Amino acid sequence: MKRRNFIKLSATASAIGLLPFELKAMIKQVSLDECDFSHRKLVLINLKGGNDGLNTIIPINQYDTYSSLRPNIKVANSGLNSYITLDSTLAENQQVGLNPALTSFKSMYDKGWLKLIQSVGYPSHNRSHFTSKDIMSTGNDGHSWLNGTESGWVGRFMELKYADELNESYPLAVQIGSKSIALDFIGHHNHGMAINITGQDPSGFYSVLSGLSGQAPQFFPNSHYGTELEYIVGVDNLSNQYSQSISDAFNNGINSTSYPDSNLADQLKTVAKLISGGLNSKVFLVQISGFDTHNNQVQDLNSPIGEHYELLTELSTATETFFNDLDSQGIADDVVGVTYSEFGRKAAENGNMGTDHGQVSPMFVFGKPIEPGVTGINPNLNEASENNNYQIETLQFDYRQTFATIFQDFMGANFNTINSAFYDHTSEESFVESKINDLIKNSHVVPEDCYEITTNNYVKDEFYFNAFPNPFKSTINIVSNVNLITYTKFEVYDLNGRLTKKGKIFRSNIQTIKINLADLNIGIYILKIYSVNNKKEFKIVKS
Repeated sequence: MKRRNFIKLSATASAIGLLPFELKAMIKQVSLDECDFSHRKLVLINLKGGNDGLNTIIPINQYDTYSSLRPNIKVANSGLNSYITLDSTLAENQQVGLNPALTSFKSMYDKGWLKLIQSVGYPSHNRSHFTSKDIMSTGNDGHSWLNGTESGWVGRFMELKYADELNESYPLAVQIGSKSIALDFIGHHNHGMAINITGQDPSGFYSVLSGLSGQAPQFFPNSHYGTELEYIVGVDNLSNQYSQSISDAFNNGINSTSYPDSNLADQLKTVAKLISGGLNSKVFLVQISGFDTHNNQVQDLNSPIGEHYELLTELSTATETFFNDLDSQGIADDVVGVTYSEFGRKAAENGNMGTDHGQVSPMFVFGKPIEPGVTGINPNLNEASENNNYQIETLQFDYRQTFATIFQDFMGANFNTINSAFYDHTSEESFVESKINDLIKNSHVVPEDCYEITTNNYVKDEFYFNAFPNPFKSTINIVSNVNLITYTKFEVYDLNGRLTKKGKIFRSNIQTIKINLADLNIGIYILKIYSVNNKKEFKIVKS
């Protein structure tokens, strides 16, 4: 049984600790005192169920086509409850109308706190709720699971980015509003624990947890059972350690404004209070459910009022209130928020006043550090036809591009750390190479010379070399914190010591080497790179 299966979840309490204390010695991070961005935080807002992007963001330049696809559930372009024009200065193919429930999003956009990203998803989209959620939680796409299936992209990111904080008294991440741990937060080493906070009472929330019959054993058997029992005791101790920091932060924090009466508002109200109270957690996850709108998405013909409208109202008002709260307390410059959903909906309505599972959907990014505007163009509704089951298929942005951009430009992660979170095994390119332009304001962008130096399994101040992706399909990358310009040739040997390939090195920059090994057979090899006075070896796996 996997260790995380021993973790018992409470319905009233959640925090994440990704690795036990002893692993801190294995993963070190060089701190740059003059470039400390560790106080910055990411708030993830999960729209659970698959949000209908076309009734959230209406493509004004294709309104007639939109109306013909959705004659009964469309958002009107005039009269009562018509869409809200986001920005009349945008190019024609970016002109969008907001669902009338999103008045607070319009307000945030006008303040310069909102970015809309069009047609977000991943290649080869899966339209199963469970599979698509697992794909996105693990940082994969529909082509492979090469980024892993047992760990999440947030967990892998934090293992490296905040390795020096693994032994602190606070959790690296906090999850609110769900009764089960998010796979997103499980680290690569499979050491994770979560206790979900719900409502507005995290002060002393660990009182709902019972220890191991009130007293932990003093000795552990030298067996699989003993190993698992020892881990459970460690988790219990870690829970108690985190409980104090969370309770203290909640008690010390404040909310400076009145929040709407909704579940999402309560979750964000708690997050704001924890941040205000000084909790040093890096990532917060909240969620709003109900977006699987197959039926009764709207209540009446040609009116947006209905289930989807109510969900968007809750999302919009809670989000604006949260960021207004942070702003009035002077801490809004340290927080970015992102909405995401497992998939969008079909372009055409169904026969039940609703919409069925689709593919791409819009993503909203919020906060004072965000450069406002629209990224991408309106989806082409002419793609949707009976031949393809009325799907909008063109992917403009991979969801991982957004997070890679935030990780580097806002949180200061380096190339290696981001690639440990997720890598594009389809194109065999790092998402650092396809960051979204103008997502973070220039005033808030982390300078390149402040990207943290992550030394992975090497001790502080030593040089590191890393090969990724591993396993690989055709191209392997070598990255280091030293100049690799003197490495000019490579050799590949099989496990019998036979030379199978050699050649010259071609690099993308002075700290990265790319080697194309597409012609190798599937198997395990030793890759050697050479400079005049040095040689490095790596065990690599061709998949």
